[in-house]
Amino acid sequence: MTRRFLVIGCGSIGKRHIKNLLALNAGEVIGMDVQDARRHETESQFSIKTAASLEDAWKWSPHVVLVTTPTSLHLPIAIQAAQHGCHLFIEKPLADRLDGTDELMREVAARKLISLVGCNLRFHPGLQTLKRLLDERAVGQVCAGRVEVGQYLPDWHPLEDYRNNYSAKKNLGGGVILDAIHELDYIRWLLGEVKSMACFAGKLSRLEIETEDTAAILLRFASGAMGEVHLDYVQRAYRRTCQIIGDEGTILWDYSAGRVSLYAAARRDWVHFDNPQDWEPNQMYVDELRHFIACLDGKEKPVLDVAEGRRVLEIALAAKESSRSGQTIQLR
Repeated sequence: MTRRFLVIGCGSIGKRHIKNLLALNAGEVIGMDVQDARRHETESQFSIKTAASLEDAWKWSPHVVLVTTPTSLHLPIAIQAAQHGCHLFIEKPLADRLDGTDELMREVAARKLISLVGCNLRFHPGLQTLKRLLDERAVGQVCAGRVEVGQYLPDWHPLEDYRNNYSAKKNLGGGVILDAIHELDYIRWLLGEVKSMACFAGKLSRLEIETEDTAAILLRFASGAMGEVHLDYVQRAYRRTCQIIGDEGTILWDYSAGRVSLYAAARRDWVHFDNPQDWEPNQMYVDELRHFIACLDGKEKPVLDVAEGRRVLEIALAAKESSRSGQTIQLR
């Protein structure tokens, strides 16, 4: 049977996934978008069929749905897709609210559907190296982790007016905390369950947006380790880094440098692990889809299904609540 993939939302990330699905020869690919211009561009670029509404798209009986719409639309579309018996790939974050996530998880479980929340940084060779070093206890007992990401929002999609992007709109689920949920996902992946947290966040720059552009989040993990997460839409020079501090060494990851560095106290020197020579960023997305297809084939287990995606969302929404209330939030 040839699988039929429906990509709902033909913006930049939707087009990336369409391109990669076709390159992987994953099956038949169909697009859906309410904007005429995006549909026409998608049809022209990829020579695929597109639909202008979900009602029309369901007539093609898709087997798999990729939800690549603005964040606030993820849940209603994903629930409807699950009710049509479709396996689900949902771009991060899972949603902008918890209401409805239980219903989605029930539908997925009842219909035995495969689900994956798209956090592509899990497929970055640097972070995979960092995870391996932690699993090998290369720095002993982990005491703290510090992660940062910052990039000037108008530079994300330079051909578009950033003020019209979902990132700038409260009602579309924008704001740097949800947008940069990658960092909350991977620090949890590296250091384990979050027990409590506190956050300061707000719109501190002169960007013309409705959402927070800067956030500082402090985490306490079940292991006792502490985490610091900095997120912003402001930095003019893109920066994405991670530092893990253990009692026997330190690990540093720098996205832009393409390098993981390990300082081992026993040797008193640094060891460096560089990205593969021919690696480029789209490879993360290709590997992510390759993993998803392997899950559909029953060969692998999803690294971040909807239940796990909900857990990461809980942390992000707790950060927003902490910023509003000024209180430390205890998580289940």
